Amino acid sequence: MRRRVVITGMGAVTPVGNDVDSFWAGLLAGRSGVGLITRYDASEQAVRIAAEVKGFDAAALLGAKQAKRTDRFTQLVLVAADQAVADAGLSFAGSNGHVGVIVGTGIGGLGTLLDNVEVMRERGPRRVSALMAPMMMPNAGAGEVAIRYGIHGLAMSLNSACATGSNAIGEAALRIRQGLAEVVICGGGESVVHPLTLAAFSNMGAVSTRNDEPERASRPFDADRDGFVMGEGAGVLVVESLEHAQKRGAHIHAELLGYGASCDAFHITAPDEDGAGAARSMQAALDDAGLRPDQIDYINAHGTSTPLNDPIETRAIHAVFGEHARELPVSATKSMTGHLMGAAGAVEAVACVKTLQSGLAHPTINYETPDPACDLDYVPNQAREVHPRTALSNSFGFGGHNATLILGRWEG
Repeated sequence: MRRRVVITGMGAVTPVGNDVDSFWAGLLAGRSGVGLITRYDASEQAVRIAAEVKGFDAAALLGAKQAKRTDRFTQLVLVAADQAVADAGLSFAGSNGHVGVIVGTGIGGLGTLLDNVEVMRERGPRRVSALMAPMMMPNAGAGEVAIRYGIHGLAMSLNSACATGSNAIGEAALRIRQGLAEVVICGGGESVVHPLTLAAFSNMGAVSTRNDEPERASRPFDADRDGFVMGEGAGVLVVESLEHAQKRGAHIHAELLGYGASCDAFHITAPDEDGAGAARSMQAALDDAGLRPDQIDYINAHGTSTPLNDPIETRAIHAVFGEHARELPVSATKSMTGHLMGAAGAVEAVACVKTLQSGLAHPTINYETPDPACDLDYVPNQAREVHPRTALSNSFGFGGHNATLILGRWEG
C-alpha cells in the first residue's frame, strides 16, 4: 500500500510578505512586490526594477553570528524553515535519522562570490573571506538547515533552475513514500538581485524593462508582457507520512497527491515550442496521483510573463486537459512576486495550499490586454471563490526542466 504524504508546516519569505499569512494576504489583495531596486544603485542600468524582500533583518531573526556567516539566500531559507518547523510543531531532540532535508537553489550564493571578486581585485587575495566557499556553495541552505535542527538523515541540495523548488518537494515526497524518511524539510531559496545577473538576463531579452512602471512590469499571459521580473525569497514545507503526522497529532494543511517531472531536451534556455515537455510533466503528475484531467480544479501556472513561456504553457495545458482547460481557473503568482527562480515552486506550493484551505484563487494582476495565444481563465486582477479540492502547480526551468505538483484539500 502506497504511503500517503501530507504537508504539516509551511514557511515563506517573499517580496509581498515575510511570512505565510502576510504573503497570502498580499496575494489576495493583488499587491505587487516589484519596485525600483534598493540593494544597489541601478540608475544607469538597463534594468532598474526587481521584486526584493523588504524589511528583512537577518541579524535580528537569526543572530548576528549566523547572519555574518551565511549568504542572503541561505538566510532566507533558514527563516522560512524556522517558520515551517514551528508551524509543524516539530521538535528535534535526540537522533533524527528518520528526518531529511532537501532544499535547493537555482544559482546559490552568487552575491558572496561577486563581492569577494571585488575584494580580491581591489585589496588583494589575502583579503578574500575565509567564509566565501561555505557561503557561496549551493548546498549551504540544506546544510545549514540540517545543522540548525540536528538532522541526521539525508540532507541534500538539488538544482533544476526554476523548477528546483517543486522538484525538491516532489523528491521529498518520493523519499517518504519509499519508507526512507518519515519527515522531510523541503523547498528552495534564491537571492541573486545583482547588476551582473540582471545584465545577463537583460542581454538575453528575458527580463522586463518596464522601469517606469515597476508594479505593472510582471504581467503573465498579457499581450503586452516583455519579460519576467527578477525576484528573491524562500519557501519551505514540512512534509510527512500520514501515519507519522497522525501519530503525533499534527495539524495537516494538505495532501501531496502527485508529482511529475520531465525534460524538454530541446534548448538550454528556450522551452519546447509545442509544450510537449510541460505536458509530459503534468500528465506524469496526474498518473502519479491516479487522477483524470477533469478532477483537477485549479492551476497555479509557471506564468513567467515572458513572450515564449506563457503561450507554450497555455498550449501544454490545452493538450493535457482538453475541453476541461477552459473551465480551469489559472493563477500566476509571479505577477506579484516576480520570478523567485529556485524558490518559485516552493513558494507557489504554499499559495496552492492556501487556495485549497481558503477556497480563494488569488488573481493574476496586470492582465489587461488578452493575447490570442493565451486563451485560458487567468483569474484576472481580482481574487475569486473557487473552492477547489485539487490544485496543480507547474514549474519550468532553463535546461528544459519541468516539474508538476498536485495537492489535495485535507478533509480529515
